[in-house]
Amino acid sequence: MAKPVHPIMKRYIPIVKGISGTFGSNCEVVLHDFSDLNHSIVTIENGEVTGRDSNSSMTDHSLQQVKAGNTQKDTINYSGKGSDGRTIKSTTMFIRDDEDKVIGCLCINFDVTEFAIAKRALSELLDFGGEPVKADKSSKKINDVLSEVVQTKIDEIGKPVAYLNKDEKVKIVNQLDGQGVFLIKGAIDYVADILCVSRYTIYNYLDETREDK
Repeated sequence: MAKPVHPIMKRYIPIVKGISGTFGSNCEVVLHDFSDLNHSIVTIENGEVTGRDSNSSMTDHSLQQVKAGNTQKDTINYSGKGSDGRTIKSTTMFIRDDEDKVIGCLCINFDVTEFAIAKRALSELLDFGGEPVKADKSSKKINDVLSEVVQTKIDEIGKPVAYLNKDEKVKIVNQLDGQGVFLIKGAIDYVADILCVSRYTIYNYLDETREDK
């Protein structure tokens, strides 16, 4: 026979499924009812992260918090280790009834082991191990200079080209025009290609900006 669940706790069951469904199998989400700490799990998704199921109890960390009465403040982003040594990033959020009494908690346990391994691998890959070699600007080809100038303006906006809106593209074209970039042969076509627009759109942007000057 299923144990009764507090009406407030029932409201959180869809949230458990929503969070786990959004973040995938590495994200365990658990809903606990404090009326029976030895069998507190109301529902659990992706329990393989900590090796638990609906018949399991709370983690030692959460259980110690509850028994000590440390339930006034949620615990966000604390780290721990799984039984098999996996690195887990966790959050515990306490649930209160209408009289502000703590009746349970919603816990998120995210297995970040693979991300930690990837971070180390990327860190090693991006470690050049020495001072960067400065390019000799006098030996650069015109196309290289054009590429560098255009990329600098895009970097100043701080977005990938795919996320640039029209105003931001117009701003880039205006700045490039001010630097005389479009006096370089082929610059119109090059900038159009980089900004993912037609060459005629670049001409329109230039008309807009030059009319305002």
